[in-house]
Amino acid sequence: MIRRSVLVMLCVGIAQSSALAEKKYGPGVSDTEIKIGQTMPYSGPLSPASTIGKAESAYFQMINDKGGIGRRRVNFISLDDGYSPAKTLEQTRRLIEHDEVLAIIGSFGTPTNAATQQYLNTRGVPQLFIQAGASRWDDPAHFPWTMPFVNLLRSEAKVYASYTLRSSPQARIAVLYQNDDFGRDYLDGLKEKLGAQAGRMVVATASYETSDATVDSQIVTLQSSGADTLLIAAGPKFAAQAIRKAFDVGWHPTIFLAEVSSSPAVLKLAGLDKAAGIVTATSFKSVADPQWVSDPEYSEWLSFMRAYYPQGDVNDAFTLVGYSNAALFAEVLRRCGDDLTRENLMTVATHLQGVRMPSLLPGITLNTSPTDYNPLKQMRLQRFDGHRWVLFTEIIRD
Repeated sequence: MIRRSVLVMLCVGIAQSSALAEKKYGPGVSDTEIKIGQTMPYSGPLSPASTIGKAESAYFQMINDKGGIGRRRVNFISLDDGYSPAKTLEQTRRLIEHDEVLAIIGSFGTPTNAATQQYLNTRGVPQLFIQAGASRWDDPAHFPWTMPFVNLLRSEAKVYASYTLRSSPQARIAVLYQNDDFGRDYLDGLKEKLGAQAGRMVVATASYETSDATVDSQIVTLQSSGADTLLIAAGPKFAAQAIRKAFDVGWHPTIFLAEVSSSPAVLKLAGLDKAAGIVTATSFKSVADPQWVSDPEYSEWLSFMRAYYPQGDVNDAFTLVGYSNAALFAEVLRRCGDDLTRENLMTVATHLQGVRMPSLLPGITLNTSPTDYNPLKQMRLQRFDGHRWVLFTEIIRD
């Protein structure tokens, strides 16, 4: 009887161990593959940002050459959406319903991600680490499957407002903004932080559509307001135009530039001399900055660029952003182990504490919780000196 009881216990123990070791797979996952997708503006007005997708693709190729994640090859499918919301939805449907990817990761843009947010959340598909900073992305109560990667735009704008209140309390501020959630979040965050002073300090605003040819007329209008401070809440193409036009018409206000448009590649389009003095907020290391030459994370990125993305420009910040975004998602996949379901992917992503990425400034880490989807809450201000970005404040937490 005793021997029989022992045998039964052994059998139960083996069964429990097998259950614990059972692999759990969601769509796009097998013993040999993890299929993930995204959309990027490989064409259209914001095509310079597509470097993010190219760098991510190169990163996952490197991962695959090293044996993949859990011996599974990462099949990364990145499709062109032309920065058109309708095209983004079409391509996302293809990724989910035809390619059957596990998740959508790192897609770029506010209006484009907004076009797919309801669709993905209704179907329970992770929309992770998107390259868009609207406040709507940090809304786990209504959109539990959507999480941002970059600093939230309202938080960034509040940093500019806070600095202005301290350094130039009598400033007259003009705002150029993209006429969607992206631009309006900057304007709203700025006014929220200025508080009772907003009515006095914000003297002019002008919006633009992404289909516009230029923002030249908006800059001329804002100049006529007499503003001595300008917030450019614009994407790369229009930010470059705005910087160049302000300089060309002889307007030299203090300029705060949306972080998404702070790449040296964008500043080159504007003219480096014309961009001198511009200020932006960031949580990230600036590419081509000599202070990072001896930084191990930065050196590793440069080695990656030489080996896997040699056609990429190491002076383009989007290459480092894409590399870091892919590195973060790869880390989340590793933490999932053999439970590669959509549900567990979100569980891991919403329990990140003190996580480092190669591109983050020293002292800055990623932190999330089930009720706080904003992974980046720490920033520093930096000023462009005509050649590189120079940090000039300590870490600021929103």
